Amino acid sequence: MASPAARTILLVEDDPALALGLRDTLEFEGFRVLHADRGEQGLALFSQAHPDCIILDLMLPDTNGYQLCERMRRTDEHVPIIMLTARGQEADKIRGLDAGADDYVTKPFSVGELVARIRALFRRGSRSRSATPRARFELGDTVVDLSAHSLVRGHKTVPLSFYEVELLKLLRERQGHPVSRDEILDKVWGAKSNPSNRTVDNFVVKLRKKIETQHDKPRHILTVYGLGYKLVP
Repeated sequence: MASPAARTILLVEDDPALALGLRDTLEFEGFRVLHADRGEQGLALFSQAHPDCIILDLMLPDTNGYQLCERMRRTDEHVPIIMLTARGQEADKIRGLDAGADDYVTKPFSVGELVARIRALFRRGSRSRSATPRARFELGDTVVDLSAHSLVRGHKTVPLSFYEVELLKLLRERQGHPVSRDEILDKVWGAKSNPSNRTVDNFVVKLRKKIETQHDKPRHILTVYGLGYKLVP
C-alpha cells in the first residue's frame, strides 16, 4: 500500500486487464493510483485530486485522449501527461504532443520502462523546482523562460511541457554544438535508442512550431544530419 506522502497517479484506461495490471504495479512501486475508465470520470478525478502525473489512454468509450488532454491542459499547464496509444503512426504521436502530452508509450509496452520513465520524470521535476536561477534567454524574437515552463512571442505566452523544457536545457548547455539523438534520449528520457524511436524528432517538430518563425525553415533548432540537433541563438 502506498504511503500517505506517495505521489498520486491518475490512470485513465478503459481496458480492465491493463488497468488492473498497471494499478497493481504502480501501487507496488509506492505510488497512489486513481483509476477512471471513462474520460469524463477521469476529468472529474483530475479536478478533485490534482494528481502528480496522468497516464492517459488515447481511445476511450466517451471521448478520445487528445480532447481530454487538451481540457486538462487548460487547467494545469505543468502536470506530466503520458499518453498510451496502440497507434504507431508518427502523425498520431505528434497530434498527441500538440494536444499537450509530455510523452507517449505505444502498446504493447514494458511496464518496467513506464515506471522508470515516471520516476525519472519526478526526479528531474524536483531538480527543476529546486533550481534558484531563472533560466531565461532569447531565440530570435522569442523569449524562453525555462523556470516558468513558457515562452513569449510577441504578446502571446505559450506553455512548455516538462520534456520540452528538459530538451531545451540540454541543447542550451551545448549551445552551438551538435547533440546526438542517443545522448538526448539518455539524458532527457532515460531511454535507449532504437531504429523506431522517433521521440526526439517528434519533440523537435513540436518545439519548432512554438519557437521558429517558419518551423519548416528553422533558424534556431537545427538538424545536424546523421547525428542530432544543435541550438543556435
